Amino acid sequence: MNANIQKEDNRFFINNEEGNMIAEITYISSGDSVITIDHTYVSDSLRGQGIAGKLLENVVQEARSKGYKIVPACSYAKAVFDRKSEYQDLLAK
Repeated sequence: MNANIQKEDNRFFINNEEGNMIAEITYISSGDSVITIDHTYVSDSLRGQGIAGKLLENVVQEARSKGYKIVPACSYAKAVFDRKSEYQDLLAK
């Protein structure tokens, strides 16, 4: 699937052709340069295609570009951060 990832406020998301949200990752930005990833969702029809990873990568890129740290609060983000050494420098202490 060639996903068209869009950004709006504190989330990255994908809509289907009908305009319905079919995948998203949401986060909270705090005033101390920290992003807390609080929710990841991918519809059943898209599971197993790496969509959640692409959404997470968008948050990671945004955090890096702004010099922010990340708290992976949702279970998916936490699992990826535990697995990927290249994200360790972004973990908020």
